Formats: sequence, structure tokens, C-alpha cells
Amino acid sequence: MSARDTILRRLRERTDGPLAAPKSDFAVVTGRGWSHDERLERFERWITSVHGEVIHTQRDNWLEVLSQVVSAKSIRRLALGREHPVAAEVRMELAASELKLVDSDRDVEGWQRELFEQVDAGLTSVRGAIAETGSLWLWPTQDEPRQLSLVPPIHIAVLDASSIEDTLFDVIEAHGWSQQMPTNALLISGPSKTADIEQTLAYGVHGPKELVVIVRH
Repeated sequence: MSARDTILRRLRERTDGPLAAPKSDFAVVTGRGWSHDERLERFERWITSVHGEVIHTQRDNWLEVLSQVVSAKSIRRLALGREHPVAAEVRMELAASELKLVDSDRDVEGWQRELFEQVDAGLTSVRGAIAETGSLWLWPTQDEPRQLSLVPPIHIAVLDASSIEDTLFDVIEAHGWSQQMPTNALLISGPSKTADIEQTLAYGVHGPKELVVIVRH
């Protein structure tokens, strides 16, 4: 009998019942107790500390703010989804503008060159944000694939202020990741960045040079 078989036999033949998971104390990763305003302030402080840009707006005029961002950053080709309400509102508002709206709900092989060489910005919704680390969290879908936030030079993310939670643990608990863990959750804490051996930080080397977060109140 191999060592593996011996170990498995001992586990199966335990006389004191099945093994139970040890009791865990998660106090260190939750229980911050921050108010809505504190969460918002912490999120903005951390994400702007690494070159993220935060723009606040009321929900009823966020499309006007988006138009201003597009104009200020000379965006001519914007990639976005179709089905999510954020993308649907943008398409309705900007359909008659000179801005080229690029469909993202395609097999990446069919528009890979366009994505990497011609798209100026990608626009996505987000599921929420984390105050403790200044992070956005996204669940990519076929409608809003992950390349929207990872490839274009500019990533525009639309965040509802009410969806900011204290910690990553609180996100996992509140959204039931233990029952339905996302296959590809993205945590985004600012533009793409990397550092060489001398710890010189560079932005936009492997992804977006700019991250613009439009916070809707």
C-alpha cells in the first residue's frame, strides 16, 4: 500500500467523526463600521493616490459628464457593451455624435487588431468598489468582456456611490461568492502600473494609462 493510500484509509476510518473546519476569526478583515461618506472618502483618497481620476456627478446628468470626459481626452473611438443599462444609456445618448461606438460583444479574434490599435477608450460598468484599498471590482461578461478594462489606453468606469463597501471580505460575504464565486473577478486599483528592479514606478506599460471613475450619486 502506498503512502497516499495509507493516509486516505486513516482519514476514512476515523473513529471520532468527520473532520470539521476550524473556527475562524475574521475580525481583522471586516467590521470597519465606516459610514457612507467615510467609505467614499477613503475610496477616492486611495485610488487617486495611484493616478486614478474620480469625477462626481448626479445620476440625472452623468451622461453629460461622460461627454465632457470624451471631449477633454480627445476620445474618437469608444468600446463598450450593449446590454448593460450603463452601455445602453450611452448608446442612446451618443448615437448621433461624431464619436465612434465600437461593439465589444464579439469574439476577440474578430476585432483584436482594432481593439489594440484603434480604440481610444473602453467604458464599463462596475459591480462596486472597496473603500479600504481604493479598488473597483468587476465581473466581466460576454457583453462587457475583460479586455474593455485591460487593453484600451483609457478605462472609463461608472460607479454608483451606494455600492462602495468597506473591505474585500465584505464584498465576498454580501455577494455570496462562497455559493457562486465569479470565474473572473477583476480588482482594479488605478491605471496599469509596474516597477523595475530599482522600484521606479511606470504607468500604462501593460494596459490603460488612465483610469477615470465617474461616481454617480
